[in-house]
Amino acid sequence: MEKAYNVHLGPAKCGLDLGDGSERAEYVNQDYILHKLGRPHRFVNIMYTLYPKDAQWPERISVACADMNVKCAWDYPYDDYFPFGANGQPFEQMRDIRRHGQDVLLTLTVDCSLDDEYLRGVARQFREFGRMRIRINHECNGNWFTHNKRYSFEEIAAFFVRFRNILKEEAPNVSTIFCAGFVTPEGKVEHEDEFLPAYKAADIWSADSYPALHYGWPYDIAEVGGGKYKADNVMEIYGLFEKTAKRLRKVTGQKKPLSTAECNSDGDVTGPFHQGEAVVKFAENFRDFKTSSWFNGISMYQFRDRGRLGLEIEDPNNNTVGIEQPVMADYKKLIYDPYFLPTLKKGTKAAFPATLRWGGSEDADGIEIPVSFKKTPEFCEATFDEKVSLMIEFGGKWFYKAKGVKTIDFMSLFFEKPLEGKTTIPMRIFATPADGVNPQTRKKDWAENYYAKLKKAPEFRIRYEVPGRVGLS
Repeated sequence: MEKAYNVHLGPAKCGLDLGDGSERAEYVNQDYILHKLGRPHRFVNIMYTLYPKDAQWPERISVACADMNVKCAWDYPYDDYFPFGANGQPFEQMRDIRRHGQDVLLTLTVDCSLDDEYLRGVARQFREFGRMRIRINHECNGNWFTHNKRYSFEEIAAFFVRFRNILKEEAPNVSTIFCAGFVTPEGKVEHEDEFLPAYKAADIWSADSYPALHYGWPYDIAEVGGGKYKADNVMEIYGLFEKTAKRLRKVTGQKKPLSTAECNSDGDVTGPFHQGEAVVKFAENFRDFKTSSWFNGISMYQFRDRGRLGLEIEDPNNNTVGIEQPVMADYKKLIYDPYFLPTLKKGTKAAFPATLRWGGSEDADGIEIPVSFKKTPEFCEATFDEKVSLMIEFGGKWFYKAKGVKTIDFMSLFFEKPLEGKTTIPMRIFATPADGVNPQTRKKDWAENYYAKLKKAPEFRIRYEVPGRVGLS
């Protein structure tokens, strides 16, 4: 424990992201998700809508129009996501995401008639949130969202370019995602001519994919012979992604990454026991065909869902409670596949005090301390003096320390992985933004990098005996 090394956190060959809250579910705090999954994601996708000119704004539209006779989730005047800016959201959630070692992916459906000055005010609010991404008016190749009902494809593309340019001026730390469709049998991407300016302006290309989906939810039931649902071939979906990436590179003359910001196999269609099969196979195709040169991200939609599009189902009696589904076990195996894990590279020797840098979930500099064990301990804790926010990787499992917490208990690692004898496990420590934001400083890179100091190594309490045991005979 007297030794220490520099360690760098780098990108996975294919990043894994996670949806958390939408029209179908409430936001779940990151402490709970980290305990359930054992590792952070690259980005966490939260979904919001912005239609401030509408009479019902800023109320959530399904609440404002509770008596409206709707037959589809998208029949309301505007999209039934959480209203952007209402009750301090999404900024509280964004801080929660960043404190837990993840970056923010904000999906935002926006009124295309908003003027530049209004959009500048929105963009300025993102300056302190590091290397976040914004997916503007997603799935815009369809006809269900409000932006597609009110505006033409050309207008949607023009708005994307306009908002993107404002973001680059006001919050250059933010990357933009253009999310539309796939290559058609004719060889062109859906609405290619209309959307070409947006594809050229975007930082990242995206298309959503659900191998199975009950799109009639919650207004009908997916049954054999009834309900609005679909089920597609996973290999054919992979082929569409490959052809789409190839086509976009050709028509734009650019080599940008393609990703999917929403992906799952709906348990309403497959049944809960078979839901994970398509989820795993979909991801494994990108691994097995070595696509890291053109594809770099899969986002699971979502952690908790009122239907069966989540790792958990929301308890109808209490929306703060989740009911784990069989797909959770399948997904946990997937997220520990080396292809989808961020890299941890040990560097040169280090010493305390140590300066830690957090650039984001794919770029951070921390410190590594080797911790030696005689056998499985009865107690394993570490105490930190500084009021810093830390993400700690230990034996493949990640732990979070909030800035007001001093001692972290690491015993849950050994519940899952008891030791067979003497061993040394490296503990990798990274300092995430203590308040979830990058405070503005005189450093030129303040918007992209957060710095914190650890004056000394943590104090470990490792014990192999317990004070006493109760007699059982």
